[in-house]
Amino acid sequence: MKRRGRGIACMWYPIGFTVSANPSAAVVKINEDGTATLLTGTVETGQGSLTILGQIAAEELGIATDDVHVVSADTDATPMDTGAIASRTTYVTGNATRLAAEKAKLILFEVAAPMLGVKPDQIEARDRKIQVKGYPQRNLAIGEVANHAQVVMGQPPIGAASFNPATVALDPETGQGKPFSTYVYATQIAEVDVDDETGEVEVLRIVAAHDCGTAINPMLVEGQIEGGISMGIGFALQEEILFDDAGRQINPNLTNYIMPTSLDMPEIEVDIVKSFDPTGPFGAKGVGEPTAVPTAAAILNAIRDAVGVRITSLPATPEKVLAAIKAKRAQQPKRIAAG
Repeated sequence: MKRRGRGIACMWYPIGFTVSANPSAAVVKINEDGTATLLTGTVETGQGSLTILGQIAAEELGIATDDVHVVSADTDATPMDTGAIASRTTYVTGNATRLAAEKAKLILFEVAAPMLGVKPDQIEARDRKIQVKGYPQRNLAIGEVANHAQVVMGQPPIGAASFNPATVALDPETGQGKPFSTYVYATQIAEVDVDDETGEVEVLRIVAAHDCGTAINPMLVEGQIEGGISMGIGFALQEEILFDDAGRQINPNLTNYIMPTSLDMPEIEVDIVKSFDPTGPFGAKGVGEPTAVPTAAAILNAIRDAVGVRITSLPATPEKVLAAIKAKRAQQPKRIAAG
């Protein structure tokens, strides 16, 4: 018989470690055609980081994301980056990108101000133009200003910057301190069916609410949450490295190391919590690894709710679940029917 259960799990996750140096650097060059080139050492591994960094640069410069050409992960040409690790890219590299774009933009402002007959603090970059605040009819195309800066003023609009979350050493005696610059938070709720005759678990639905600061690209955030949930389902129910008595792995390939497929994915509802972190680029923090953290706990709590057994080792295979169910039944006193 299938029994339904629901489970909830909450988590917090650190972003931007501070116990040692954790820098990223970026270079932004504004071109004569109004486009920009961003140089970053970060690595794109499918998480969408280059799109996010391009959006951050574009927002700061007042141009479209498509106007930003990103050059990445070439150690001959791009500046230093600590790495696409620890869910740090949006926060740390994003801050470096915004600062570099701001420096390049301020050069444009210095050049455009006398051309518009105003002071640099009276203009802004918006819609591919440098325009007077409150009087957008007075404007110059960003490409025109960039060309004037380079050809006439001899001051190419190039900005370089780095960002390092303030390094705070831990107290060697107490171990206390501030090991991370900021934190993200999430809650996931899982709904499952558990067959109490076979131990098979089917994940029907997961609702995931994540606070990642400002969502620079909500579609990418949603995609990362769904991907993290897929990994969490595999962690909870399927993925396990097996060894023989000699210590050799007996499932070293994808024919016998079981991972979730699209057919194993449940209905997923994503809620991106609106928040703003003043230390992040445009209020952003991060979303990468935290997406997978609460999933397994929520599923195991749902199994407990459905059949009353607590699985304490992963994955929760049908064999483990059924064994736990049988052990629970064996401990229950037998009822004697009235004569």
